[in-house]
Amino acid sequence: MAMATPLYYTPPISNKTPSKPNSLVPLISSRSCFTKHLTLSSSSPLSLRATSRLPPAVAAAATANAVEVEEQTSAAATPSKVLPFRVGHGFDLHRLEPGYPLIIGGISIPHDKGCEAHSDGDVLLHCVVDAILGALGLPDIGQIFPDTDPKWKGAASSVFIKEAVRLMHEAGYELGNLDATLILQRPKLSPHKEAIRSNLSKLLGADPSVVNLKAKTHEKVDSLGENRSIAAHTVVLLMRK
Repeated sequence: MAMATPLYYTPPISNKTPSKPNSLVPLISSRSCFTKHLTLSSSSPLSLRATSRLPPAVAAAATANAVEVEEQTSAAATPSKVLPFRVGHGFDLHRLEPGYPLIIGGISIPHDKGCEAHSDGDVLLHCVVDAILGALGLPDIGQIFPDTDPKWKGAASSVFIKEAVRLMHEAGYELGNLDATLILQRPKLSPHKEAIRSNLSKLLGADPSVVNLKAKTHEKVDSLGENRSIAAHTVVLLMRK
């Protein structure tokens, strides 16, 4: 790495008696020359050493100039709020308990257990809602539809997803594509996957070709593998209209 140009040098000894013995002659005579060699970060050890050797007025001006350049660089790197596309990820998990219906993607699935939740416990729709809200930079589903509010007690999760879709369109976006993964040990979802995907597409107002659904077991590991819970992950891509 190239060595930095020293800020000062000791002039060669001459026959003439200097006006100030052992004085140091600065190589840098202007603010612009100094800032050429100054690191943009005001916290850099190099910049601190450099400014400490200058007269207070020059050091303050040089540091202010460096900070101003740094702020302009940071501002330029800040992305615009109007983006051509946005990506969001959603996750949800619910306990499985006897006596509750098992509803996935708005479809009732025959099983001896269902999701214990404040609403209907639809793990897939909750997950999709969170993915859309996340892509839009909005609060999560628990903040918009809190489980402390009695009006959401037993509510169909289609209400939540319709509101998320409304917010998406209001922000000027539409669904590019969606990829979801359900994780549960039982029951097998193969016989129900197409019905779930079709209903999810309808709720989103999207073509089924841009909605993908996968189902995985958890290899009998932890609560998911022991059929004590169900989980879902979703990734969405939103495109500017």
